[in-house]
Amino acid sequence: MNKYKGIIFDLDGTLLNTIEDISDSVNEVLRVFNCPEHNYDDYKLKLGSGFKSLLENSFPEGTDEETILKGLDLFVKIYDKKFKNKTKPYEGISELLYELNKLGIKIGVNSNKRNDYTNELIKKFFEDISFVDIFGEREGIPKKPDPTTVLEISKHMELSLSEIVYIGDSKIDMMTATNAHIDSIGVLWGFRSLDELVKYNATYIVSEPKEILDIISKED
Repeated sequence: MNKYKGIIFDLDGTLLNTIEDISDSVNEVLRVFNCPEHNYDDYKLKLGSGFKSLLENSFPEGTDEETILKGLDLFVKIYDKKFKNKTKPYEGISELLYELNKLGIKIGVNSNKRNDYTNELIKKFFEDISFVDIFGEREGIPKKPDPTTVLEISKHMELSLSEIVYIGDSKIDMMTATNAHIDSIGVLWGFRSLDELVKYNATYIVSEPKEILDIISKED
């Protein structure tokens, strides 16, 4: 019997490489406001807590709230046109999801990306994959690392917390799993480092998607 019967995935940096479209959009905003731009590696450290946090971390330190909100509004307008331009699944992810469906493992998505973007990206890249839930940032629902959405998905999966594992690439994801009292898998193909995943107590760490199948198939 499989050790885990349900998996909850992060989106950005875990299922999809979204860094170029996000970075290009923020840099376009920064150019409008005559602020210094950042490179892709810089943005990997700024992502994970939603768009407002991303803009706060991208504008120069000390930027006033009004400017950040104007930048956020402009970012959304730009990203609306760019968010599927360069984004793509990581190598091996589509095959992994297909195999999980085939094995009867229930899967869901919990992202801090806006809910509409999250659902549209999943629909575009994984339209043939069956998900129990696909949740991005929703009004009135706390964002990760709050465990609210993980617990909601677990109820819809009709599984106990010990039967579910959370998969992500950042400290936010590992903290989410810890707060929900479930195991976690940290992935090394995303935006953050091995040191960060170790520091925030990833139960397992993998460097390729196919390694997830080995973990799932371990007998309980």
